[in-house]
Amino acid sequence: MPHIPKEIIDQVAAANDIVDVIGTYFPLKRLGVLYKALCPFHQERTPSFTVNQQRQSFKCFGCGAGGSVFRFVMDYEHIDFIASVRKLAEKANIQIVEATMKPEDYARLDMRKRLLALHAEAASFFHLQLMRTPGAAVARDYLKARGLTAEVAKSWQIGYAPDTWDAVRDMAYRQGFNDNEIIASGLVSVKGDDEDRLSDNRNPTFYDRFRDRIMFPICNDNSEVIAFSGRILDAEKSPAKYVNSPETMLFTKGKVLFGLHKAKRALINQKAAIVCEGQVDLITAFESGVQNVIAPQGTAFTEHQAHILKRYVDEVILCFDSDAAGEKAAERSLPHLLGENLVVKIATMPPGEDPDSLIRKQGPEAFLAQINTARDFFDFQIERQALLPNFNSPAGKLAAARKLAEFITSISDVVLREAVINNAAMRLELAPQDFKTLLKRAPQARRDENQSVVQAETIQLDTTLKWLLFLSLRDAASRIWLQSRGWGNVLEEDPAGKALLMKVLDADLDVETVSSVSAFTSTLEPAEENALTTLLDQPLPPEPKTIAEDCWHELERRLLLSEQKALKSKQHSPALNLEEKIALHPRIIEVQKQLAALPPPHPPTIELR
Repeated sequence: MPHIPKEIIDQVAAANDIVDVIGTYFPLKRLGVLYKALCPFHQERTPSFTVNQQRQSFKCFGCGAGGSVFRFVMDYEHIDFIASVRKLAEKANIQIVEATMKPEDYARLDMRKRLLALHAEAASFFHLQLMRTPGAAVARDYLKARGLTAEVAKSWQIGYAPDTWDAVRDMAYRQGFNDNEIIASGLVSVKGDDEDRLSDNRNPTFYDRFRDRIMFPICNDNSEVIAFSGRILDAEKSPAKYVNSPETMLFTKGKVLFGLHKAKRALINQKAAIVCEGQVDLITAFESGVQNVIAPQGTAFTEHQAHILKRYVDEVILCFDSDAAGEKAAERSLPHLLGENLVVKIATMPPGEDPDSLIRKQGPEAFLAQINTARDFFDFQIERQALLPNFNSPAGKLAAARKLAEFITSISDVVLREAVINNAAMRLELAPQDFKTLLKRAPQARRDENQSVVQAETIQLDTTLKWLLFLSLRDAASRIWLQSRGWGNVLEEDPAGKALLMKVLDADLDVETVSSVSAFTSTLEPAEENALTTLLDQPLPPEPKTIAEDCWHELERRLLLSEQKALKSKQHSPALNLEEKIALHPRIIEVQKQLAALPPPHPPTIELR
């Protein structure tokens, strides 16, 4: 697991003003000391999303989302904490040096940066070829015929690979890349066994992998080009309609979803993904306004791709071709999608149409009509089986049930599986129990080990604990005093609350520096960070250390009252004899004295939200 030193995280937090960062995603409107906008994490008409520049935090009072600048980037981009630090560090031109990295790790990191730079140069080169060179006229005509304008080509950085053997290779040389980097990029193919000679420092013979093809850049989640897919223009030159980059340090075919970098927000808003087969289908749909679209790098989903998709949506609509190949692709995708407990539907296109042709001929409304009438996969399968000649016979329905059972075994969610079983059994006129018997015999589909996404629970904090957390992060004197207390059995009745308070008190942070507090809270679990963000947005009251002392005495009082209750209950227990009961009396008296010695409660004059 990569580890970024705390000093670097603090530096990144200090260099990225939360208003500036969020403002690059959508506009914020200033209202007094706060900034407001419509919340990007749920649908709303009245803005409840606020950004506090002074505290460097955001909070939505509609859906409850909140946290630091790191948390915003994590939630908005759907990336982890380390990735958010890297992204913000790059924005602030801060170089990250990760702790415990070996020399080979640095070499690998440097190679990755070089390959990203080379792919960025290649994407620009291909795009320039498409837009300006006479040799790309056929490619421009093809895109125009498919309804892809120059503006669309620019937005997706569509390009053209010249019909030569060395255009990309020579471009890479001009930009200062060496043989090892050029070959590692996958942009070229090595002739014969010359790849083995690289260790001998001999110049290998290699040539451009992509020639006379329309080039579609493949991007990662951060919109960085990591590979290409090239479509042939002259079918007689190559039997392969599409040629993709080979797997490299940057690109693993089964771990990337085409278009995800552009579609993320629409996927989250719609909570559903429309899955297209090809790049042109996806681009046409996206540019027509149907933007919750993605495409696998192939015809079927892998486990990893399904796991990625689960981060954004609850429902997947497969929009593969209505031919036999499309149906098989849908079936191959099922185990992985169902393994993530995604609801899967099938949208069929009219005969002879695909999303691209349907949208160009009849408009996006016609495509959406097919999407909106998509059928649940299991209903779709039953309807397909019903077309078979012997479906209505007992043997036919049993065969259909067995086929469905193979897919249902992939569903791990008990409630969802039960609902699917009951629906399928009813449609096939079988008893649910008989259907479950078939499930036991059906082969278990392989699923991703990391299939479930754990949702953070809401942390409930009582008033006293809220004040302790608040003061520990806002007032240095209160923090030092609370750190000196012996916590022992205090707060044992609230383990989650105590665990959070201990994290706060043990943290190496400077409460006088907002960025230091912000960097710390971003390392917590989402529910913990959310709870603290709500507290930290509030003003510090007068005499905060006095409030901290009162809260500590309140915890002492609770502990003594709990012990007193236990002692009295034990004293009345029939299991003890008289001598044992009398032996408890001195401690009961001592507890009463300690309670009497505590200062009377002085509740703060203001309340924390």
